[in-house]
This record gives sequence, C-alpha cells and structure tokens, in this order.
Amino acid sequence: MTEHVRTELDPAALAYSGRAPGHTVMAARARARGTWFYAETVLRGMRAYFWPIMLYAVGQPLLYMVAMGIGLGTLVSSGVGSVDGVDYLTFVAPALLVSTVVMSVSGEMTYPVMQGFKWQRLYYGPVSTPVSPGQIALGHLLAVVIRFLVQSTIFWLIMLAFGAAPSGWSWLVVPIGVLTATAFGAPLQAYASTLTDEGFQFSFIQRFVVMPMFLFAGTFFPLSAMPTYLHWIGWISPVWHGTELARLASYGAPMSPLMLVVHLAFLLACTVTGMLLAVRFYTRRLRS
Repeated sequence: MTEHVRTELDPAALAYSGRAPGHTVMAARARARGTWFYAETVLRGMRAYFWPIMLYAVGQPLLYMVAMGIGLGTLVSSGVGSVDGVDYLTFVAPALLVSTVVMSVSGEMTYPVMQGFKWQRLYYGPVSTPVSPGQIALGHLLAVVIRFLVQSTIFWLIMLAFGAAPSGWSWLVVPIGVLTATAFGAPLQAYASTLTDEGFQFSFIQRFVVMPMFLFAGTFFPLSAMPTYLHWIGWISPVWHGTELARLASYGAPMSPLMLVVHLAFLLACTVTGMLLAVRFYTRRLRS
C-alpha cells in the first residue's frame, strides 16, 4: 500500500497532511453517505468481539449439522423415513439457517439500540453532525445486515460440506436468510428505539416471540404437522415465510407461484415497514 493510500484511509494522517477536504465538502459527504458512514462505525465496533462472532458463525452450524445429521436426523430417518421427500438433514438445514440469523438479529436490534440511546448514547455524537437520525437508524441496520450476510454464507458453505443443499440454486438461502433477518430485525429496531427503560421487554420478546418462532414456525417439522389452532404462529412469523423460501431454494420444495409471492411480499412488507418506523422514531427521539 502506497503512502498516499495509507494517508487517505487514515483520518488523522489525512488531517496532518494538509490535504483534508474543507468543512463544506465534508458536511456534504456526510449528508450524502451518512448511512454508510454510520454502518462503518458499527462494523468497526464489532471488531472488538470479532472472534466470538466468528466462533458462533462457524460453531453453531457445525453443531447443528452434526446433531441433525448424526443424531436426531438418524432417528427420524429410521422412524418415518424421508420428510418432504428428502432426508431430515436436508429438510431442516435451510430452516436452521433462517432461524439462526433471526435469533441473532434479535440480540443486535435490542440492547445495542438501547445502548445507542441510553447507556453509552452512541447515537448523539453522529446526530450532532450533518448525519441525520434516519441515516443513523439505517446505518445501524445496514451494519447488522452485512454481518448476517457473512454469517449466512458460512452456514450455507457448511450445508454444502454436509451435502444438505443439493439444489444448484441453494446459494439463494443466503439472501433469503438476510431478508428474513431484516423482516424481523427492522420492526424490532423500531420498537426498541421507543423504549426509554429496558425493563423486561427484551426478555419478553426472547421468551414469547423469538422462541415460539423457532419451535413452532416449521423449523423442525412441516407446519401442517402441527394442530390447526397453532398454524397462525407460522403465518405471522417471518421465520416460517423465510424457511419456506429457503427450502424451495435449497432442495426444490414444492411451492405454488402464489405462495412464492405471498412469502416474498410478507418479508418485504415487514422490512420496509420496520425501516420506515425506525427512521421516524429515531428522528423523533434524537431531535427532541
């Protein structure tokens, strides 16, 4: 790397070089690219716990694949044979990818949001610059999306290594997993931004929203195998909609064109609505 490039990448070196842009130029850049600037800030903060994130991203899918392929998967295959026309590991793997990123995003969009507003007030520094509250909200979400893009890719590669993603279109489970994470994470971020005290709200969400989605939204068995009166849990859950799409991509699970549209529309509607509400609530709180 040349000295010029090092200087451009190091803000302190750029300032001492005498070639730093003027205040007007820097303000214009912040207004235009504030979302990316704040996303970079969050990603740099994640470096402090990079290795725990990587250990989780690699270790969890490995444990899942071993448990479902050698443990529970063997019992299911010996008892009922195939599920949805494939072996149990192939059936459950895409659902586990989706569930894993959704459970992870529930951690990133609760306490870190509270931290930005209350504990460390990390949002108030950037908002005193030309970066807008909406850009801070979207930048935080973008950084989380980038993290789960990497995490989903690692999970998919491990699925390939275990032979649990036979379709040539199985790579689509990566964007599907990320879309499902944002469909749950964006509304959760918006809700978290309205709280002024942590209380028990986040614990309630983990126990009575996240866990029921993981257990009853078709992750370990088809939704049709559940009692009819519990089907609504899947219908309103991003996990079920994402899981159905991931199974279509991973091994070609049967799906009508109408249901394909329904699943995509649901996830996109949740994502867009959550983003709009997050921008609104961040703006109202940071400008008050």
